[in-house]
Amino acid sequence: FYDPILSKDNTISCGSCHQQFAGFAHAAHNVSHGIFDRNGTRNSPGLFNLNWNTSFMWDGGVNHIEVMPLAPIQNPVEMDETVSSVVSKLSASEKYKALFKKAFGTEEVTSQKMLRALAQFMGMLVSSNSEYDKYKSGAVKWDTTEAKYKGYKIFQQKCNSCHTEPLFTDYSFRNNGLSIHPNFKDSGRFLITRDANDLYKFKVPSLRNIGLTSPYGHDGRFNLITEMLDHYSSGIVQSPTLDPLLSNGFTLTANEKTLLFEFLKTLNDNTFKNDPRFKE
Repeated sequence: FYDPILSKDNTISCGSCHQQFAGFAHAAHNVSHGIFDRNGTRNSPGLFNLNWNTSFMWDGGVNHIEVMPLAPIQNPVEMDETVSSVVSKLSASEKYKALFKKAFGTEEVTSQKMLRALAQFMGMLVSSNSEYDKYKSGAVKWDTTEAKYKGYKIFQQKCNSCHTEPLFTDYSFRNNGLSIHPNFKDSGRFLITRDANDLYKFKVPSLRNIGLTSPYGHDGRFNLITEMLDHYSSGIVQSPTLDPLLSNGFTLTANEKTLLFEFLKTLNDNTFKNDPRFKE
């Protein structure tokens, strides 16, 4: 995960765009930056609780955790490498031959073993110890007069349909009313299904660790959580595939946005962010 050997010129690792301190997102980067400083078109999402995902990538173009690494490894603007070349480089490494021997009982490196090893690591990235989790388990109490409690109630009323507890996503694909980016013109899920009903639909991201994973949106256009909330209260663009839940607008008062922000901060998991098992 942290070895740039996965890229063509040995400079880019998975960890280059998925940084632990940022909830395994790419801190302060609107879109991913790959080999030879090539820019992607989408924001690098945080990686956690992946075992519950029903699909991967913003457009759901990958359907299994064990094959997910194939996409960035082979993407010309990410790692620009081939699987056979990666296997050859790993096979030439005494370090990796010893590690594969320990894990699989043989020094032989295969693509299947490599992908299985990466999947095992990614599957370990479980985030479940935020203040919200402690509240739900009864380990901490929230007074009903507190801003975060009031924000939680607003969240349940207005946000939970898509960002469903406890994973804070329903893994669906939705058009949330963002304007079309003039440079990227990304049509989202449509690129996979070629169904016009899927134009500009993107996977609903989990809100866990939201305070760590800035910027926001599939193209990273929002640097602040408050900007994302402003979008839902006043920036929704009408289009034929706009999610029906947003078709009549989405009302959030200034006070509701303040309270929501206080609740969203409780979704940050510092235990996960600092877990020594996941460090490079």
